[in-house]
Amino acid sequence: MSEMTARISSRINELTREFNIITHNLANASTVGYKRRCNAFSKLLAAEGVGTGAEAAGKGDSKVSFDFSQGGLVGTGRSLDFALCGKGFFVVETPDGPLYTRNGLFRLDRNGQIVNSAGRIISGESGPVVVPPNVSLTQISVSGDGSVNANGEALGKFRLVDFGDNEDKLVAAGASCFRTLQGVTPKAAENLVVKQGFKETSNVQLVEELVDMVMVSRLYEANMKFILVKRDTSKSLMSVAMA
Repeated sequence: MSEMTARISSRINELTREFNIITHNLANASTVGYKRRCNAFSKLLAAEGVGTGAEAAGKGDSKVSFDFSQGGLVGTGRSLDFALCGKGFFVVETPDGPLYTRNGLFRLDRNGQIVNSAGRIISGESGPVVVPPNVSLTQISVSGDGSVNANGEALGKFRLVDFGDNEDKLVAAGASCFRTLQGVTPKAAENLVVKQGFKETSNVQLVEELVDMVMVSRLYEANMKFILVKRDTSKSLMSVAMA
């Protein structure tokens, strides 16, 4: 395989990867708290004027990152639905360590602990937030700083964290959750507001994703065409040589 053909094959693999990222974003356009995945490989190729494989090198940077920008807020009216405004995350406790999420659709487990939809405990500053059995959901009120109260009695406070400049070191853990790489620790979130009775929608912009999909598809087709032309040319040369 020639150097040029190897380069184009690598390009095709990266474009396929980016296409899969776009389809994943589109599939999660309605997922609460979802943060879109980003891959700028096709934009880098386009900026370099790379269309067919015969042009510029177009090495690009295929690193996948996350767009943690704020999603929209939608009112639900549920006492245990929460949206976060600003930078930061809820903390979800798991046997393998904490996870971090913007998905604030919670419920109570049979012990009265506030948990997420998967039944994992939502961390409070002093342990799980427990709602007594004699307290109805409509009596629960949560203030902007995450303090949970019922009938004037403090029940606990959500642990809210932020990663500052290390946000790009978060890794997807499924179900709109993230985990950290070793050595990365969060700090207490500042300027983060909890809104009760709301949910944060996905920050996926459908039109932008579809435009990106068209660009990736065109670049993929152009590079595939180059590979096919090179293959046909090689076959023709071999036929001439063997004649």
